[in-house]
Amino acid sequence: MNKWNIPEEMEKEIIKRDKSCVYCGTQMIEKVPQGESRKNAATWEHIINDETIITKDNIARCCAACNSSKGTKKLSEWINSKYCNEKGINYNTVADVIKKALDKNL
Repeated sequence: MNKWNIPEEMEKEIIKRDKSCVYCGTQMIEKVPQGESRKNAATWEHIINDETIITKDNIARCCAACNSSKGTKKLSEWINSKYCNEKGINYNTVADVIKKALDKNL
């Protein structure tokens, strides 16, 4: 179990599934070299901003830049934000796990 209460097996599955940011598609860095930008650092994301929902459909990996931009915003609102527009992030470009959440209007 990691510090976000994600079971080890689930964590491994999600890391295998989300090799790049589920939002912008950038290749993520596991360990950021000292003094380097953290924007491409791999982070854990709760798609629905509720830390008690620990499922493969709610936990994803995304870059620190996208995670920081999304913050506590509702996914369906954030996907239409200036940040997403400028980065070319939309329904057609996100990972399948995010499309599923958007289909549910989360």
